[in-house]
Amino acid sequence: MSVSDHVDFERFIEGVHKRNPGQPEFVQAVSEVAEDVFDYIRDKVEYHEYQILRRIAEPDRVVSFRVCWEDDNRNIRVQRGWRVQNNNAIGPYKGGLRFHPSVTESVLKFLAFEQTFKNSLTGLPMGGAKGGSNFNPQGKSDHEVMRFCQSFMTELYRHVGADIDVPAGDIGVGPREIGYMFGQYKRITNQFTGVLTGKALEFGGSLIRLEATGYGTVYFLQNMLARADDSVEGKTCVVSGSGNVALHAVEKLLDLGATTVTLSDSGGFVHDPDGIDAEKLAWVKQLKAERRGRIAEYVERFPRAEFHADRGPWAVPCDVALPCATQNEIDGDDARRLVANGCIAVAEGANMPTDLDGVHVFKDAKILFAPGKAANAGGVAVSGLEMSQNSARVSWNEAELQQHLVEIMHGIHERCVEHGAVPGEPGRIDYVRGANIAGFVKVADAMLAFGVV
Repeated sequence: MSVSDHVDFERFIEGVHKRNPGQPEFVQAVSEVAEDVFDYIRDKVEYHEYQILRRIAEPDRVVSFRVCWEDDNRNIRVQRGWRVQNNNAIGPYKGGLRFHPSVTESVLKFLAFEQTFKNSLTGLPMGGAKGGSNFNPQGKSDHEVMRFCQSFMTELYRHVGADIDVPAGDIGVGPREIGYMFGQYKRITNQFTGVLTGKALEFGGSLIRLEATGYGTVYFLQNMLARADDSVEGKTCVVSGSGNVALHAVEKLLDLGATTVTLSDSGGFVHDPDGIDAEKLAWVKQLKAERRGRIAEYVERFPRAEFHADRGPWAVPCDVALPCATQNEIDGDDARRLVANGCIAVAEGANMPTDLDGVHVFKDAKILFAPGKAANAGGVAVSGLEMSQNSARVSWNEAELQQHLVEIMHGIHERCVEHGAVPGEPGRIDYVRGANIAGFVKVADAMLAFGVV
């Protein structure tokens, strides 16, 4: 980036700060994309004339609403709900709903912004959105979750639709919550349409949706390593999280001959030097899905492992790291530890799990680094396939969907390679730059075609 470009970039980011006070996650997401896009659009007059980046960094709309519900003790509870519709230049808004105490407008705006580029990278016709609430389903009864979801959808239904905005699940929103919300949407509108994805198979859901994000992250990793004449087989992997994405990433790593030695949750991480095999993985799935237990219990069942409270797993030596928990879980110091301990590749299974300092560490070290908007796009890709199945009133079999997922992740990798070449370093790919530019170009060109709207 030239001196003049840097001045323009700083001025642009200063404007984003001013327009979005108290929203650090959103500003971080915009900054990370703009770093690469500014250099790319330097000599592209139309993008400047039509203020494309400025417009993408301003959501089409942010809907905020009150959600009132009654708990089992007949106390009236009040939460806040949001839907951030960032950009629909290439298709209906698409993005998950997150129910978690950490949900804020800033978090949802960053996720919707990232989703715009992630969806673009899939090659499917989907715009970017995100939504949710600061409601915490943990510890709530099924009836409390049902009442909350029904109240949430009583407002949200006005803003969504199969050809308008199609939400999906995310943290705290699984098949149970999707079912309650879909039932309320159907009740209010008297329509059975593909307004939500992540549904149960009985009423329009898709096979492999649960596996898709974790599997897709590993497929992207596999593509990166293959391009570098390497493979997943035999690699020692450090994985964070113990939810849907992390567990299915471990499952696919195991299938491909890699060894995973860590899992984590908000209480800390477990390190199993013997590796998490199929038996141990099945036990963790049961722990999380049926008993909603904590990962610390792992060492009671498998005593050769160690639990480390209130820490992430990034000091554990590894070949490959897959952050699959939440945003900003890897900072600059964590990134430096990973590099120093011999990590050669990082694939982000979560959304923006590495902060800007950490991103710069990985890029400067020239390791293989796949940003979340590319590596974890498998989930929304299969959501897009669920939308297609709903529209056609068909259900594809698992083999077809697995093949679609493999091809989509390969396509995303190739788009990143196309736009990520590093000048003066033949053969090296900056996957962050490649993902940002490839995702931007498709959306930007569609916006140019529409004029100023």
